[in-house]
Amino acid sequence: MSERVLSVGEAHALIAAALTASDTSIDNADAVARALVGAELVGQGGHGLRRVPAYAAQARAGKVKGHAAARAERVRPGVVSIDAAFGFAYPALELAADQLTEMTPEQGIAIAGIHRSHHAGVAGLAVEALAARGLVALMFANAPAAMAPWGGRRPLFGTDPIAFACPTKGGDPIIVDVSLSKVARGKIMAANQRQEPIPEGWALDAEGRATTDPRAALAGTMIPLGDAKGTALALMVELLCAGLTGANFGYEQTSFFDADGDPPGTGQAIIAIDPGVFEGHALARFAEMADQIAGSEGARVPGHRRIALRERLTRDGIPVEQALIDEIGVIGAA
Repeated sequence: MSERVLSVGEAHALIAAALTASDTSIDNADAVARALVGAELVGQGGHGLRRVPAYAAQARAGKVKGHAAARAERVRPGVVSIDAAFGFAYPALELAADQLTEMTPEQGIAIAGIHRSHHAGVAGLAVEALAARGLVALMFANAPAAMAPWGGRRPLFGTDPIAFACPTKGGDPIIVDVSLSKVARGKIMAANQRQEPIPEGWALDAEGRATTDPRAALAGTMIPLGDAKGTALALMVELLCAGLTGANFGYEQTSFFDADGDPPGTGQAIIAIDPGVFEGHALARFAEMADQIAGSEGARVPGHRRIALRERLTRDGIPVEQALIDEIGVIGAA
């Protein structure tokens, strides 16, 4: 399969052109492009350029509102409610980061709740952006139902990522980013696009049987990370992201992968903490733990590999399948 290497600027322009040709404002297209290129740079291609055809189709159909303007309302001193207005999640996430950066040093801790949102992509990027501003951050995001409660068959929960990041004194941030399914559903989408099988143990078909067929997996359910523990955490995320914020639960949402139906109306909750809120030595202590991990043979600090990968791909370019570049290019030329 032939590939072409795109610079960061070329990848951004390719995405933005496809979205602006699909009834999306320039500002929103730029925010989406930043997020999707960011995903490619940390090795998360399932949340990168492969999302463009579906995003563009949804914008043309009105399933995602390409000209939406996210709005923030500070409902308590340490609480901001953000209405994504059924637009793309990324402008709302950027607005949340700006609001939390202002609020957290004054309050010590603050939370942003986002509703009427969309696919949140790589959650680790959102918390890393807050760590770059000197804050500790936690993010929870829900998604269309793809996992059943443990012992059940009906999907109620999304794959629902949890992410954490903190700055360290004199070093790179620590970044934890986990999907509550054994793998992100975007990996199955990517395998389906490539018409390749998936490993056994990733998903079940609609009848609850193990499958290596990505199409059957997309019609079935994802296997949770840690079995019953994974579905318990997914329940927690659903309650934080939808029960708390007023967004839709996973089972109330339409698919991220097609242009059918109403907007999914997802939710995200982001908590930011000032690392100086207690004794004031947190950054040094964070760095101490990172050093202990890095000094353990065979271990690595979560997030550091993706930072090194981003540096390399930013310098050398992003390899992308030519067929995908052509598909996105046709959308942008329409």
